[in-house]
Amino acid sequence: MSIVQEFKEFAVKGNVMDLAVGVIIGGAFGKIIDSVVADLIMPFVSWILGGQVDFSNWFWVLGDNPNNITNLVAAKEAGLNIFAYGNFITILINFILLAWVVFCLVKFMNKLRREKVEESVEPVATPTPEDIELLREIRDELKKRS
Repeated sequence: MSIVQEFKEFAVKGNVMDLAVGVIIGGAFGKIIDSVVADLIMPFVSWILGGQVDFSNWFWVLGDNPNNITNLVAAKEAGLNIFAYGNFITILINFILLAWVVFCLVKFMNKLRREKVEESVEPVATPTPEDIELLREIRDELKKRS
């Protein structure tokens, strides 16, 4: 088998195509979650904390800050040594939400699969063993005699 044929067989297999579709959908889904966090959740967090909260601009300057810079972009441009933890908080919120949505989706899909399996599985009548049949016949004969 040539290398081209092997590659074609590998690329066309169902699992590879399913994985590719999953990665593409996952990327788009990640953008949706980013939007949910930035546009829907963070305004509520800001409102609860009592003002405009932009986590992406939260940072600590490690070392000297001679110009007393308070903006993350300006601090990066100035070449200051910064610990930018705000962006991490936003990404962590995104991850937690994405993990929660995926968990709920998998749980829902498992529930649907279980219901489908339960519907399709009919109780199968197991044949009665021969010794039980023989004992029943003996019982019935004894009932007839009395």
